[in-house]
Amino acid sequence: MTDRDAPASSHLFGLLMAGTGVLAFSLTFPATQKAMAVFDAWTVGIGRSVVAAALAGICLLIARARFPRREHLLPVALVGAGIVVGYPIFTALALEHVSSAHAAVVTGLLPLATAAMSRLRGNERPSPLFWAASVAGAVVILAFTLRDGISGFGVADLLLIGSLVTGGIGYAEGGRISKSMPGWQVISWGLVLSLPVTLPITAASLVLAPPRFEHAGASAFIGFGYVAVFSMFLGFCAWYPGLARVGVTRGSQMQLLQPLLTVGWAALLLHDSVDATTLTTAVLVLGCVGLAQWARLSAPAAPALAGPAIRS
Repeated sequence: MTDRDAPASSHLFGLLMAGTGVLAFSLTFPATQKAMAVFDAWTVGIGRSVVAAALAGICLLIARARFPRREHLLPVALVGAGIVVGYPIFTALALEHVSSAHAAVVTGLLPLATAAMSRLRGNERPSPLFWAASVAGAVVILAFTLRDGISGFGVADLLLIGSLVTGGIGYAEGGRISKSMPGWQVISWGLVLSLPVTLPITAASLVLAPPRFEHAGASAFIGFGYVAVFSMFLGFCAWYPGLARVGVTRGSQMQLLQPLLTVGWAALLLHDSVDATTLTTAVLVLGCVGLAQWARLSAPAAPALAGPAIRS
């Protein structure tokens, strides 16, 4: 079934799944900064993957999931390299030097990076209207996040660029393989098969930079628990199936809403005020997301991988 004749109900369900993933991701940056009051950036960035891998391993055992087929191994490895290792550590290291608002630039450009990676892989061919809507949404987000300016380009910005590349690869590959493999298994195997890398790094980090328990507070442990359980595992259990249903390029544009959701969380939990600029930005971004969803792909999405399809 192509993008042109997919049932509206299936498309809507896919958008809801992708939106649920974005909702889970929207608290990642604030939770990461809370966790780094006690834990080192490497412990937060990589250690959360070890905790998530334990949960994923339990789920795989309960479901008696089969080991990935040979043709799935490379995409799963790219998911591990991009989402399990690359994106978390790049953003955690960047958040040592910049605020969550600054890092929100990443989430403003990540949908474009994901669409570009999907296009480079030859999986989907977005139409010119889609690209126009996506670029417009990214510009609106960038204007919003940079409205007060950035005080120079530094190492943190290079780290954020690294997170764009690794995140785009991990999102695109995960969405692509989820068309022929259950989405929750994609992230689960990515986490479990990354343990030979993530476990030693986490152990070394705990030894070289022990947790600062003198600064321990409930918020730090809650923050670490959140990024391990929701940002690193449960969020992807919704995100990848959503991308598989609506297409990586179209589904990824839902993440344009993530910076605004982060602002909303700040208003709800921290009682920050929401000004007219924020509301105007929200309306413009919603319009861009809607236009990106309405725009058809210029060609049907290619099959994700050889072999029989498995519903997520």
